[in-house]
Parts: sequence; C-alpha cells; structure tokens
Amino acid sequence: MPFFIRPWTPLGVPQKFVRSATAAIFAATLFAADFSALAQTGQTQGQPSLTLEAALQAAQKRSQALPAQDAAATAAREQAVAAGRLPDPMLRLSVDNLPVDGAKRFSLTEDFMTMRSVGLTQTFTREDKRRARSASFERQADTALAAREMELANLRRDTALAWFERYFQQQLVDILSAQRAEAKLQIASADAAYRAGRGSQADVFLARSAVARLDDRIRQAQAQLTNARTLLTRWIGDVAAESLGAPPSISQTRLTLPKPDARFDQHPDIAVLISKEAQAKAAAEVARQDKQADWSVSLMYGQRGPSFSNMASVVLSVPLQWDQANRQDRELAAKLAKVEQARAEREEMTRARRAQVQRWLDSWRSGVERMNEYDANLIPLSIDRSTAALAAYSGGKASLSSVIDARLSEVDTRLEKLRIEMQTADLWVELEYLMPEDSTASNTAAMKSNSSPGAQP
Repeated sequence: MPFFIRPWTPLGVPQKFVRSATAAIFAATLFAADFSALAQTGQTQGQPSLTLEAALQAAQKRSQALPAQDAAATAAREQAVAAGRLPDPMLRLSVDNLPVDGAKRFSLTEDFMTMRSVGLTQTFTREDKRRARSASFERQADTALAAREMELANLRRDTALAWFERYFQQQLVDILSAQRAEAKLQIASADAAYRAGRGSQADVFLARSAVARLDDRIRQAQAQLTNARTLLTRWIGDVAAESLGAPPSISQTRLTLPKPDARFDQHPDIAVLISKEAQAKAAAEVARQDKQADWSVSLMYGQRGPSFSNMASVVLSVPLQWDQANRQDRELAAKLAKVEQARAEREEMTRARRAQVQRWLDSWRSGVERMNEYDANLIPLSIDRSTAALAAYSGGKASLSSVIDARLSEVDTRLEKLRIEMQTADLWVELEYLMPEDSTASNTAAMKSNSSPGAQP
C-alpha cells in the first residue's frame, strides 16, 4: 500500500488555487522525469559503449563456423592437387611356381619353373581425366567458400538482429519505467485531489491499478531484455554485457532490388546453389572421362636357379568396358540429371528470393514512412493532448482521469512507434546484411595463397 502525505492546505485558500498548484507540481514532475531520462541517456553515451559494428566484428572473431568452412575449402584444394597426379605405382614381390611336394619341395633354385620375381605396375590415367577430377575438387572448394559467405551473412544478420533486440527491449523498459514514475505521481495527485474534496476515490483506485498494470508490463519487459542479452551473448560472448551505443540509421539501406541477372547471384543462398551446380557439372565431366578406360603397364623380372635363365615380362592391362550402355552411360546420365536438378533448384530459389527481397523492401519503406508520420504528427498530437488535458485540469474544467488517459495515450503512441521501429529495424537488417561485402574474391585469394606449393595441377 503506497504511503501518502496529505498536503497541507491553509484555511481559507480557494480550491482553485489547490487545483492549480497540484497541476503545476504534476507538470514539473513530468518535466523532471523527462529531463532525468535525457541526463541518463547522456551519461550512457559518454561511457564506452558497444556499437553495432563492434558487435559484428566480435561475432566474426568468435565464430567457429567460418574456420570450419575454411578448413573444408583447404581440404578440397589439397585433394585437387592429389587428383591431378598419376596414381602411385605398384611394387610386386613374389615367388612363382614354388614346388610344395616331392624331392624338390620348397626349393627356390632346383626347379626350372621357380622364380623369385620383382615387378612394377603403373596405371596411366589420361591428362584430361586427371584434369577433370582435379576440377571437381576445385568446385568443391568453391562450394565451401560460398558456404562460408552464407555463414558470414547469417552471422552478421543474426548478430545485428540480437543487437537491435536488446537495444529496443532496453528502450521499452526505459519508457515503461518512466511511465511508472509518472503513474506514481498520478496516485499522489489523485489522493491530494480526493483529500481536497474535488476528486473521487475512484480516481485514486484508477491510478493505483494503472501502477500495478505497469509493474506487470515492466516485469515482462525486463524478462525479454534478459533473454535479448542472453541471445546477444551467444554471438559475441561476454562483451554483450557492455552498454549499447547509438544505433545506425535504418532509414537507408545499401541494398536496392537488383535487376534481372544483376548482382543477385551474390545472394548467399543463390551463390551456394550456383557453386553446387558447377560442382555437379564437374562431376558429370568426370563421369564422361571415365568412359575411356585407364591402361596399366607392368614390368617384371624373375630370377631362377643358377642352371636356368632369368626371365623378364611386360604386361599391358586394359579394362574391358563391354557393357557401357548399362554402366558408364548410366553413370553419366545420373550425373547429368544431378546437373539438371541443381539448375532447377537454383532457378526456383532465385525466384523465391527475389519475391522475398521485394516484400522486405516494400515493408521496410512502409515502416520508414510510418515512423516519419509518428514523428511529424502522431507523437506531437499526443503531446498536445496531454498539455491540453493538464491545462483543463488546472482550470477546473477536466478531471484527473482525463489527464491520466491523455498521458497514457501519449505513452502508448510512443510505444507503438517503438514497435514499428523494431519491425523496421529487423527488415533493415535483413536487407543491409543480405549480400556479402565483396569478400568472396579476397577469401578465394587467401585460400589459394594458403594452399601448398603446386596446388594448381
């Protein structure tokens, strides 16, 4: 139960004077609350703060998804080097035609057919086939780099969303806290008016119930603020506990809807599908090259007993692709079908992403316009209504409930503008961090420079 001090009213003082003094105190306290909020904001801005750009940099340094894709690209490029070389030769050591029974059993020199042999076998893979296999791994590396760009774009987007979520939840808590301070003043004003005989007890209960409702909303907002801080910590670590800096302007974005075939292939999802389509084409080329078999040549030297001549052998091995129609041709057909699948998925994804970006742009532009309308008209009108209601109350022409209603309407208008700003900021983040910031070329060059010497077969 709030504790109230009954205001001292000298005998003979007109009620109109009491009413005017109460309204003046009420207006002065509102001004003091607003000034206190501005002062706190200025103090916060003077302290070291976590800007959005600093949060993005911290998230990128902390991420393990990006090094994972770098490792995948490195692995594929190393495999590309190996795939461009001839297969390893095979060394063969054997004992041929060793007798196992009779008088000459287990003798290495007495039987003329027994030989101790050493041989070397080399498979000669054609250069076109080796080049195709190497290119297939190169395309896998490109896919890994495209996936890295997608991970980076998602990381920046999710971090920015978490940063804005915490920022706006803090703004919501601040607005509700300031409203609660004013509501406490309304209780005092209602009680003073009731004791002075010009207000009703219902106004007192109305003011107290408003404070109770605000307390519940503040608890809910504080819980959401805690969740927002936890989510931001997931991306940037302990630095999420720092105070936030001023947000960037969300009224402009570097992204405009691209024209057909103009930069939209840099969309992370589309870029990954483009690289997968290229990878499928490379795999189809490997299957096409596999239709021509690899030949193997073996050289063997056999040593026999001192009474017999040593022997040398040359062997040429050629796989017999006697059923190409049901094996090699079908494998190639399967790879070509994979190419068509990748192409169709890319086309479908491109259409979906174009429509999505267009909807985001339309909604973002609408949000910016609504924010400007609130700043230009709706919020000033709500302030004028609060001022008029307070003036009417000081002149004895309105009740305290009308002042409370006007002030609550003003705060609700500010909260609605904050809600629109939150939605617009989310759309701005989706658009601003949709495309990579021309980092693909630098990442590709870095990966190539980090590869081993002779990486290009």
